[in-house]
Amino acid sequence: MADLQVLHHIDELQLRYIRALDLRDMEAWTACFTADTEGYRCVSRENHEQGLPVAMMLDDNPGRILDRAKFVQDVWKGTFEDYATRHFVQRLSCRALDDGAFEVHSNVLVTYTTQGGGSEVLVAGAYVDEVVARDGGYGFRRKDAILDTTTPARYLVYPV
Repeated sequence: MADLQVLHHIDELQLRYIRALDLRDMEAWTACFTADTEGYRCVSRENHEQGLPVAMMLDDNPGRILDRAKFVQDVWKGTFEDYATRHFVQRLSCRALDDGAFEVHSNVLVTYTTQGGGSEVLVAGAYVDEVVARDGGYGFRRKDAILDTTTPARYLVYPV
């Protein structure tokens, strides 16, 4: 089990991550990952449990993380009906790995609000993260969003 200071840093990283997404600040989102990140993956629980490689989003290296941010900010801008998200995250466990990293499991619920003002649940699921200490704080070496929701209420533009 991690000590309280480590848990504080991990929770702070998770809060920076969801704040970046809720504010649509893709630069802040990319800053949550380490320079040598194994990336971000958003996958259905069914595919995760069966070991299937099909993902809703697969950004499996630092370059693809940056590409995702560029697409959301610049390439897709104005091509979709925008929506606001609110992420709710609850850390369930944190255990130290042999290499000094931490494996963190959290529940996640994301709501969305359309420009018309209606709000609904977008997705529910879990985060399974590998977090490492780095200069100036902590970062995600790997972040998996494993969704119980196999058919989101609308298309996913922003990472979960």
